[in-house]
Amino acid sequence: MIVVPAHLRPWAVPWPAYSPVDITPPELHAGPGLAVSVAEGWAEPCTDPAGLPDLADRQAAALIPYAIDVDGWPLNPAGRTGKTGRNLGRWGENTAADPIVTAGTGLERRVLLIRRGDCGHWAIPGGMVEPGETAPAALVRELREETGVDLAGLAPVVLARMLVADPRESDHAWVATTAALYQLTEPVTATAGDDADDAAWLPFTSLTALTRALDGFGARLYDAHRPLLSRALAHIGGRDA
Repeated sequence: MIVVPAHLRPWAVPWPAYSPVDITPPELHAGPGLAVSVAEGWAEPCTDPAGLPDLADRQAAALIPYAIDVDGWPLNPAGRTGKTGRNLGRWGENTAADPIVTAGTGLERRVLLIRRGDCGHWAIPGGMVEPGETAPAALVRELREETGVDLAGLAPVVLARMLVADPRESDHAWVATTAALYQLTEPVTATAGDDADDAAWLPFTSLTALTRALDGFGARLYDAHRPLLSRALAHIGGRDA
């Protein structure tokens, strides 16, 4: 990946020499690998976004507005990333839902996180919104699938609809999420499931306290979720430092 200087990130700024690196993995190129990924349900079959018949509809329904370039390819609203192609299931916006679940108050406050199976980092138990699914439904489903906790009867507070600095993003495929906060009076039993390797209630008085707790057993926080957890702390009166 090439490093993109901040002043050259906006698409409106000319950069004739820009040559992003293609990060498309083999399983998302045409062939048997792509067929398997499509059959597994996480990837769409199209290898050229200009050929997507519903691209205009996707653009209109996006959480974060974005443009389409002269070749018919969607452009990451955050600007140039130094990467082209896709390492996500869909071209353009990949819509996610991230349920942030806390329990307790003050020094006893905890947050429910899962250890991701793909990278081993601790993260919010969220995931992608499925075709035809609403964000509220995805929040409940992802939480139940990854932790066994069912909060279908509890209305969350929507904290943000925002871009996520996902390490898989590129100029033409990225993640935008609906982050919502569920507040419980005390922790409930959580068991890792789906693509989570573990689930636990961790200290959540501040991001520093959370990071320190993870450091204690040689783990780390998923960096893309720091801004979302910071939003939650700001809402409930905690500290993000």
